Amino acid sequence: PMKAARRTVEFSHEAPKAKWVGVAGTFNDWGATETPMTKEPSGLWRTRIELPVGRYEYRLVVDKAWICDPKAAQTAPNPYGGENSVINV
Repeated sequence: PMKAARRTVEFSHEAPKAKWVGVAGTFNDWGATETPMTKEPSGLWRTRIELPVGRYEYRLVVDKAWICDPKAAQTAPNPYGGENSVINV
């Protein structure tokens, strides 16, 4: 069987005062601490993950607060009355 195409995706978020930032979504079973980001001296948090081609919903987790990615091109309603960010890989 052919291996599904995979692409490296970068998530980043500007949060100079945050103590912890991560990304949670359909690609990691919404695990709040599964995919932590690394803080750069500028206050930008960043992580790269490899994902199979497809559509994923996600949110950023900033010091335990779940927020939409302000840079996301698309959003989708979530079951909690808020919105998830959407990324097409």
